[in-house]
Amino acid sequence: MAGASKWDDLRDRMISGLAMAVVGLGLVWAGGPWFAMLAAFVSGVMLWELSRMVAPEKVRAAWQIGVLGAASVLLANSIPYGAVLLLAPLIYGAYLLQRWLVLFVAFGIAILAAGYGLIEFRNEHGMVWIVWLMLVVIATDIFGYFAGRFIGGPKFWPAVSPKKTWSGIVAGWLAAIAIGFIFRTFTNAGVDLPWVSMLLSMASQAGDFAESGLKRKMGVKDSSNLLPGHGGLFDRFDGMLGAVLFMLIVAQVVYVPEVRF
Repeated sequence: MAGASKWDDLRDRMISGLAMAVVGLGLVWAGGPWFAMLAAFVSGVMLWELSRMVAPEKVRAAWQIGVLGAASVLLANSIPYGAVLLLAPLIYGAYLLQRWLVLFVAFGIAILAAGYGLIEFRNEHGMVWIVWLMLVVIATDIFGYFAGRFIGGPKFWPAVSPKKTWSGIVAGWLAAIAIGFIFRTFTNAGVDLPWVSMLLSMASQAGDFAESGLKRKMGVKDSSNLLPGHGGLFDRFDGMLGAVLFMLIVAQVVYVPEVRF
């Protein structure tokens, strides 16, 4: 039954992944307060999961940090100079948890900056590039998953993520390049989009490895058990986190053509 065990998580992964994709794409399309609430909710849950990993016995503190994180992301995009509010859950969390402070603050900054930046990016550039981001991350994950299991081969970084193979990593890059070519057909992004898509895929994989390393450091298998077949939101959105941060950095130095429907 070794062959069956290799695929035993596929059904749950597909169901929960499809549900998240449908809800996510719907709220990206809706934009405005709907997308802002989605970004704030995901940020808050990920901050809650991070707090649980850092100090699992401090259940009440984790909830407080998560709620404060979601509120700070939502309010930061609603008032002038609101970004300063993102410091509140980090300071409060460091005070309550009092352990692994460097890791908590580093990952906390990444989570909150990604949530805040996504809302700003959606408002300024529209939905098309958010959809591009999501599709690159999803394709990287899906093609990496199937290539790793069908092709297998040498492991990419077994000390951090023992299931990831070079075949899966490269398949994710190729899928991202293909999406870049598709988006070139109806946008004016130019000839650079396919290789930028590959870099986005790499950033997504880096986010995945970073969270895997964090879990190994904390001695946990999953960030939580919220999602069947996926663990927690942090497990599902670790790649998205890396990709979002990369996209936000690139957007500061490269012109992002606006595409609206």
